[in-house]
Amino acid sequence: MPAPIEDYAILSDCHTAALVSRDGSIDWLCLPRYDSPSMFGSLLGDADHGRWMLRPTDSDATSTRSYEGDGFVLVTRWTTSTGVAEVIDVMPHGDRRADVLRRVRGIEGEVEFTQEMRIRFDYARAIPWVRQAGTDAAPALVAIAGPDAIVVRGAALHPTDHAHVGTVVVSAGKRVDLTLTWFRSHESVPAPVDTSAALASTHKWWAHWAEGIEHTGPHHEEVVRSLLVLRALTHEDTGGIVAAATTSLPEDFGGVRNWDYRYVWLRDASLTLEALLDHGFVTEAQQWRRWLLRAVAGDPADVQIMYGLSGERDLAERTLDHLPGYGGAAPVRIGNGAVGQYQADVIGEVMVALEAARLAGVEESEFSWPLQRALLQSTEDNIDRPDNGIWEIRDEPRLFTHSRVMIWAAFDRGVRAVREHGLEGPAERWEELRDRMRAEIDANGYDHERGHFVQAYGSGEVDASLLLLPQVGFCAADDPRMLRTVEALERELLHDGLLHRYRTSSGVDGLPGNEHPFLACSFWLVEQYAASGRIDDAHALMDRLCALANDVGLLAEEYDPIAERHVGNTPQALSHLALVRAADALVGHSGRAADRKN
Repeated sequence: MPAPIEDYAILSDCHTAALVSRDGSIDWLCLPRYDSPSMFGSLLGDADHGRWMLRPTDSDATSTRSYEGDGFVLVTRWTTSTGVAEVIDVMPHGDRRADVLRRVRGIEGEVEFTQEMRIRFDYARAIPWVRQAGTDAAPALVAIAGPDAIVVRGAALHPTDHAHVGTVVVSAGKRVDLTLTWFRSHESVPAPVDTSAALASTHKWWAHWAEGIEHTGPHHEEVVRSLLVLRALTHEDTGGIVAAATTSLPEDFGGVRNWDYRYVWLRDASLTLEALLDHGFVTEAQQWRRWLLRAVAGDPADVQIMYGLSGERDLAERTLDHLPGYGGAAPVRIGNGAVGQYQADVIGEVMVALEAARLAGVEESEFSWPLQRALLQSTEDNIDRPDNGIWEIRDEPRLFTHSRVMIWAAFDRGVRAVREHGLEGPAERWEELRDRMRAEIDANGYDHERGHFVQAYGSGEVDASLLLLPQVGFCAADDPRMLRTVEALERELLHDGLLHRYRTSSGVDGLPGNEHPFLACSFWLVEQYAASGRIDDAHALMDRLCALANDVGLLAEEYDPIAERHVGNTPQALSHLALVRAADALVGHSGRAADRKN
């Protein structure tokens, strides 16, 4: 059984990520990219699906851990009956390799560590051929299966029951460096990594990046950590921003709501871009815009709501029936069926983000504005088409109010681009479409009898996505309609002080089972409280939400307030960027130039 989701810390080299449990086990690792097949996959099964365990032999050992400075160098301090030692885990940045380093350092007395490595390439479908390749003085293990290979160095490992095990002993002042390096199986075994140099350069790189964060105000540490998480989920070469580091961690323990989030959603990436822009990262905005241009190049009618890290389009959803799933939550999925959905809000999110980039001083390229004009044409062509909405429902498409508002926002940003930034375009036509959308939403997206906005046309339900209406400037946060909508949200969706996305019992999503409060939605409520003058409520909810982060500052997708557990894929970009926005709202900062109402 894998550890609770909140027990995992992330390592990242800005190309991929590993999840390390409190117990010292790397239970999830995909090399060389976030979306590559796993080689350690016990997160979705058990130890035999792949892991790298490194912990004291003393079963009563206790540990504390933290990231060293602003970055992702994880230090776990172990206390045993015989001494104290630390394990420093890191994925080095910037060396164009795929390495995992685990330095064992003695602090007091003497501590023996047990090392167990179970290598399972291709989502545990390939047990590798393994050979000893080193010497007694410099032990090394090489494992190969299909296109993948690794070399493990630093301590002797011996085969037993399809695993490789060994021990490492350190005393005060002594250290042992263990390294794993991935390489393509047709290539030569890479040279050993200089662990001290890699640690130093990785520390320096993360510290330098964090120095560029522009933020003052409450929850500063949480904002910095969240922005670091967003950077850790951004592929350095392509600029693609994955929604999370994992696949198939359940939204409903033991249920079927298990999805692969290791891809780039235009919506999530756009929101992440805005969060980075708000805090001084213009270069990242330029890189993301280049990614967008490459990904959606071609006929705008073919725009997808999500892509692979390099703009790949073929993300067909499949199930891995040989994996039992996290705690038995099956099926395990790779790829994502939402790739074939129509989600009308997505282009609006992109247009809002690109408007924010213009306001931040990012100049249009020869392709960027023509792309935006093409996206607006596609929006016009599909203006009356029902969609699957922000929550990617798998039931019949509907006219979701949030989606309709984002169509309004798309045309609004097109008008601004012409009127305020001097770009060429049919502003009068876009104004006409924008005004048409407003009139339609006011008539159909609002329940005049109950006095609040609704989830979808013809529905009496409310939806947490309605909290985004003021964020994009459709209405003011203190608009009486929004205040009554918040009252309805609090009445219908606020449970144990946290906000659900919608009522799953309504059947709107076409899926069995339930889910837990969605953390991003509760952060949106913080922003709404702050913008509408409920400052005490905003601070109280923000304090509670920040306290839900695990011991190293990470948030998953959802939270179970009864069992006090993280739920869903982790770390979740949407949760962290919503935290950043909520913190900004508490100091009166608005990230989308949404103060202008039309």
